Amino acid sequence: FDNKRCFFYHSMSFFQEKEVKRDDMFANSLDMAKAIADVCYQKLGKDTVVLDMSKDSVLCDYFVICDAPTRNQLRDIAENIDKMLSEQGIEPKSIQGKNDNAWTLMDYSSVIVHLFISGERSFYNLEGMWKSAPIVYAPDAEEANKEEKA
Repeated sequence: FDNKRCFFYHSMSFFQEKEVKRDDMFANSLDMAKAIADVCYQKLGKDTVVLDMSKDSVLCDYFVICDAPTRNQLRDIAENIDKMLSEQGIEPKSIQGKNDNAWTLMDYSSVIVHLFISGERSFYNLEGMWKSAPIVYAPDAEEANKEEKA
């Protein structure tokens, strides 16, 4: 019995240490979603929003949705998101449509990123499909508010 208890406590401390290390940059999944949205904005993605999916879906906590005018720009945004998260030790469960597609989906468990070619976003209308999910962050709007106050 004592050996099992010792192993259990050792295992739990191992997982706790690993979790703390992973959260160096992001305190929670909302912080991660905001950081992803900021990368989209910095790479000139358009109309970037973060939707709170926690009450509407068991798949994830947040959607980050963004569009770009060209496939090259879309690919650049996806690569920069992947690079930023990889540097933090966060790898995607899946990336679909990264090469020459109109919709790239990046699954990071608690955050799912949807990158669209301009025009495709309105066709799929994810914001309309998930209209009960509130927008909790929009870097385009945040920047506009800063400029108005200045």
